[in-house]
Amino acid sequence: MTILLALPGSVISSSSLVRYVCLLFNNDIFSTSFFLSQGSISVSMSIYQTLFCFICTHLSAGEKEAEAIKRNADVRAIHRRTHFNSFSSIALPKSIHDHERIIWLGDLNYRINLPYDETRQLISKRNWSELAEYDQLAREFRRGRAFDGWSEGTLNFPPTYKYELNSEKYYGEDPKIGRRTPAWCDRVISFGKGMKLISYRRTEHRISDHRPVAATYMAEVEVFCPKRLQKALSYTDAEIEHDESVAAMAFDGTSTSKLGSGQASNLH
Repeated sequence: MTILLALPGSVISSSSLVRYVCLLFNNDIFSTSFFLSQGSISVSMSIYQTLFCFICTHLSAGEKEAEAIKRNADVRAIHRRTHFNSFSSIALPKSIHDHERIIWLGDLNYRINLPYDETRQLISKRNWSELAEYDQLAREFRRGRAFDGWSEGTLNFPPTYKYELNSEKYYGEDPKIGRRTPAWCDRVISFGKGMKLISYRRTEHRISDHRPVAATYMAEVEVFCPKRLQKALSYTDAEIEHDESVAAMAFDGTSTSKLGSGQASNLH
């Protein structure tokens, strides 16, 4: 079966699937700052017999290289500290990579390794491909470090951070109030087979200094037929013995010789 996932929100395309969904939650605050603003919340979800995991994070901020290293450390800490606990006797996933389809989203806070003026120049030209070459998260994909094996859609929209509130202006166009080099801080990335990215875009809500991003995936799920299972479990001993006898006859050639004589008589 194929389903549609729209993120953020993880909206399942069919409400009839709700009874086939099982959820487990994990949350973790790892910031040492006073406001405790960085952290993660993870959701383990089974849809039919396929395991999904959604991780929403706010990673460490900052434009310096040392702060990019700290973001990588945040990612490793999330993997290490995320554990799903269940009181069910059914074997359920315990960690992020125990799942088959994984989506990671939120303010990942990775920046662009260019000065402010050069970044603004590429934005004015809408040269997203060249700008993406200096994106820190894209670099992590290439080097296989924090997000080895993960994938993302093409960044063909303007950087999502940092804007003046309720404005189309990036923060820093007036140098008197300080500057932040624009960056694609807000991302949706995926890991695992059986998912196809349908769309990846940003939205133009102005209630924050960020612009939200949205992704839509087509995902395959394994559907186990309970009627077939019930039929297999209700198989009687007599039926099993009969099938074993037929198999034994075929193995010693008895049924083959009968088939041969029957074919010969038909020829005459």
